[in-house]
Parts: sequence; structure tokens; C-alpha cells
Amino acid sequence: MSEIPTVDLEDIASTDPERNALAAEALRVGFGDYGLVYIRHHGVDTAQLERFYRTLTELFSRPEAEKREWARPDVWYQRGWTPPNTEQAVVAGGQPDFKECYFAAPMPLDPRCHLMFPEIYAENSWPAGADAWRDDYLALGQRVHAVGMQLLRACALALDLPAESFAAGTEGAPHVTRALRYLPLDASQVGTDILWGEEHTDFNLLTLLPGGQFFDPSGETCDRPDAESGLYLRTRPTEEHPRGRMVHGKPPAGCIVAQVGQQLEILTGGTYLATPHVIRAPKSPGYTRTALAHFIHLHSEQRLFPLEPFLTDDVIRAYGPPVLAGTYGLKTLVDIGLAPKVALEKLGYRHYDRLAAARA
Repeated sequence: MSEIPTVDLEDIASTDPERNALAAEALRVGFGDYGLVYIRHHGVDTAQLERFYRTLTELFSRPEAEKREWARPDVWYQRGWTPPNTEQAVVAGGQPDFKECYFAAPMPLDPRCHLMFPEIYAENSWPAGADAWRDDYLALGQRVHAVGMQLLRACALALDLPAESFAAGTEGAPHVTRALRYLPLDASQVGTDILWGEEHTDFNLLTLLPGGQFFDPSGETCDRPDAESGLYLRTRPTEEHPRGRMVHGKPPAGCIVAQVGQQLEILTGGTYLATPHVIRAPKSPGYTRTALAHFIHLHSEQRLFPLEPFLTDDVIRAYGPPVLAGTYGLKTLVDIGLAPKVALEKLGYRHYDRLAAARA
């Protein structure tokens, strides 16, 4: 049995106070100590997910020249195909993640924010002839988004907050769904320090992971190739474990994963923990893995600062000063190497040239 709590969405939706209390305790422990919970009765269509992954592997097996046509460096790779060696974690020591990705926004976006953040609020783009895959992509993103919104309301209630404390600030936000393929290692790379995903924390509000699929060197679906590959997370530090413990994230059958992001940690003053996590590659060459991740964000105009019930001097020192979620997101995209540093010139007053022109 996993030490990471499992939350049943039927307990959350129940009118039975005992079932509600069971879910609330699982959320407090899971999001507070691990930054992560497993979700049961989530309603994600597993057949649709498997079909989506089959098409994803076919698309990603196409020549790089064709995939380059799907890439969108003009919007900092926030839509379309992201080539390998593009993104890296903030504390990765310079090692890019060993993966390729595809980004799409499954939910309606605030058109006004497109004027301020055109890259983050960009329109979707799709490979030609992949309409069925596009439809599966959007449907899966919308389903896991609904799961996430249900969780956000439940984890607010678990902290004795109004149900909409977190959810209310998400409408029209730059939610994004990412399809990933972790790349195969060759014999010379196995056993080195190459990771499928460097240890990092997500910068959004809540991340939903509906389960991935391993593929063997022949391209056939398979079980986990060894006991140690896959997702690991770092628990909250304790006196006994001052750097936290690394726990292997292996969801029970039929469950999906929900992870706390930095935005939710900030809003709760650290009561909920943004999950430091890493993806370890198999110990045998040739294996790949597909995955889907949905990132729920605060709206870019929302103030990012701990809510009033969590404000202490230590919390204010740790999470201040306040910043808008859009500003926070833009800075993070620069930090992880997707946006250029000149993007920071979007922040603050930008019209000094007007005075210079008048003086001239």
C-alpha cells in the first residue's frame, strides 16, 4: 500500500460528512507533506488516452524536419512541438530534460490577456491531418481540468477556506496541456546522470497527470522496464530528514496524480507544498515513455501572495513581495530557458523613450 494518500472524488462529491472528512484529511496530508495525491473515480477515458498515446508516438516518430514545422519558437514553445534539449529545470545545472513535447490550450483563454501576454495566450496550432488526435487532446485536457477544479474546491474546504478561494481566480487563465515523449537512451547513456526530467517544482497552481505509457525498443507497449524508473518526489523536510525523502510515485491501478504547484504553495503560505519531482530513465537502452500533463494556472491578473489566514511574519518574509501571476509566469519562462531574457523588458514602465524624444 502506498504511503501517499489517495483521494476519491466520490468522497468529495458525497453528502456524507464522514466521506467528506476522509477526503479532506487525505488532501491535507498529501498536499501538505508530499505535495501530491492519487485520485480515484476521476472519469478520464482510458481508451481515449491509449488511443491518444498511439497517435502521439506515430507523430513524434516522423522526420525532425516535419516536426520543426509544428514548432512555435515565436510563442516560446507554449504551443505546438518543443524539440529536445530546449527546456531545463531552474536548478538543473544546465542539463536539459531528455524529452520532446507538444503544447495545447484546451480551455477558453481571456482575449484581453492575449494583448499583454501574446505568447502565453497564443492560439493552438496542430499538425496537418491529425484532427482526431486534436479532438482527443482537447477532450482529455478538458476532463482532467474538471478534475483539477473539483480538487481545488475540496482542498480549500480542507483548510477551512471558502470553496472558491483557489478556483475563482482561474477562469480564462493560461491553462495548458502538454503531451510528452521521453527519449530512449542508448547503451552508452544508460547508468549516467541523464534524467528524463530533472528535479523541479511546477510553477502553476495544480498539475494533473492522467498516467503514461512505456514502450519497449521495438515500439510495443510494455510495463515499467525496471523497478526504479519513473516518477520520484521529494517530501517536506523534517528534523529526521532535513532534505526530505525521495518517494517513488507509483499510483494505484486506475488512479491519476495531482501535484501542487508553486502558485498554490504561495497562496497557502507553504501549508501545501509544491512537489519537487524528477523522472528517472530506465536502466536498459531503447525504452521510451509517453505522458500527459495538464497545468491549471491562476489568471494572469490575479495577485500572487499568501491568503490572509496564512499570513505570519515568517510567511510574509518567505513569499513576499506580492506579484501578479502573469508577471510570475513570464519570469519563470525566462528562468527555464523558453522565453528570452529580453522578455523581462515587458515588465515595468517602458516609455522612457517618449521623454528622450521630447528632450531631443
